Amino acid sequence: MGQTIAITSGKGGVGKSSVCVNIGFHLARKGYRVCMIDCDLGLKNLDVMMGLENRVLYDLRDAMEGRCTLQKAVLKDKREDNLYLLPACKSVNLKYFQGSDLKAVVAELKKSFDYILLDTPAGIESGFVHSIACCERVILVTTLDITAVQDADRIIGILMKEDIQDIELVINRLNPKYIEKGISIRLEDALSWLSIPLLGYVFDDESVIRANNRGIPVALNQSSYINECYQCIVKRLLKEDAPLPKYKEKKLFQKLFG
Repeated sequence: MGQTIAITSGKGGVGKSSVCVNIGFHLARKGYRVCMIDCDLGLKNLDVMMGLENRVLYDLRDAMEGRCTLQKAVLKDKREDNLYLLPACKSVNLKYFQGSDLKAVVAELKKSFDYILLDTPAGIESGFVHSIACCERVILVTTLDITAVQDADRIIGILMKEDIQDIELVINRLNPKYIEKGISIRLEDALSWLSIPLLGYVFDDESVIRANNRGIPVALNQSSYINECYQCIVKRLLKEDAPLPKYKEKKLFQKLFG
C-alpha cells in the first residue's frame, strides 16, 4: 500500500503547488510510482505546471461521482513514466463535495502507487479539511514572510488537533539577501517559531516561475541549483542523509541568459 502525503500551507501564494510538482518528479525519477491529486477545488494548477492542461478529459469530480473510471481520469506525465496526475475539478459546489468520496479515491490509488501527493488548498477551507483526513504525513510549505509563518503556525495547530504528528517543513523562496536586509525573518527564527522538522528549503529564483509558466518543471533541469534543493528535500523525505544546499549567487551573465 502506498503512502499519502498532503502538501499544504497556511497562506496562498507561497509556491505549494510548485513544491508538490517537483517533489513528485524527483520521487518518480527514483523509481517510485507517484500520483499527484490536485485538491484545490475549482482552481486547478498542477495540469498547467506539468504541461498537461490540453489532455484533461476527466477530473477528480468525474472520478468521485462515477462518470468515468479512475484509470480514465488519471493522466500520465509526458516525460516521466512513473508520474501521474489526477486533475482538480474545473468547477464544484463545495456544499456537495463529500470527503468520503475523496477517501475512496485515495484508498484505490494506494493499491497501485507508492506515493499519493495531495496538493491541498491553502488555509482551512473544506478542500483542506478533506485532504488532511486522507493523509498519514504532511509537508507544510511556507516562505519567510512573517504573515506566511504565522499562518503556517496556525495550520500546525489544526493538524495536531486532528492527531497528525508527522509534519515536516519546506521553506520556499528563501532569499539570503532579504534576510540580511531584514525584509524576511531569519531561517533560525522561523524554525524556532514553528518547531517542526525542516525537510529542506528552495532558494528564490525566477527560473522556477519561468518553468511553471512553460509547463516544464524545474526538476527537469538537472544542472539547476534549484534542482539540488529538491534532490535534498526528497532524500530527506525518504530518510536518507543529505546536507542542506548552499546558496549560489548568479553572476550577471547567468541572470541575462539563464
